[in-house]
Amino acid sequence: MIEQVVERWHRFIAGNSSEDLDTLLADEVVFYSPIVYTPQRGKAVTTMYLHAAAQTLLGDGGDGAFRYTKEILADDAAVLEFETTVGGKYVNGVDIIRCDDNDRIVEFRVMIRPLQAINVVHEQMRAMLDAATP
Repeated sequence: MIEQVVERWHRFIAGNSSEDLDTLLADEVVFYSPIVYTPQRGKAVTTMYLHAAAQTLLGDGGDGAFRYTKEILADDAAVLEFETTVGGKYVNGVDIIRCDDNDRIVEFRVMIRPLQAINVVHEQMRAMLDAATP
């Protein structure tokens, strides 16, 4: 169950999939961000945050060094550890993903360390989210 979801997530992140987040996320998905105090509920807002995070960690904000370093998969959950550099700061974090019986993500948590990394990721994501919000 979670193996297929993680495989699809990796393809999406790598840009090697015609699939978009709409097919990966359940309508009732909940997103927990390291930079936002409250859980973000629903597919639309989760999509917005995941796109901003991807731009920050993988593309525009990062230096292209993003990579997953470890994976732990069990039942309906996965923990994917990652490393990258953003704004010259080393970023280490985990994506914690939980899926439903339909192979859709129902919960997505991101945790980042160290504090300097959180600050630089927060700055860049805030700018992207502000630009995306009318």
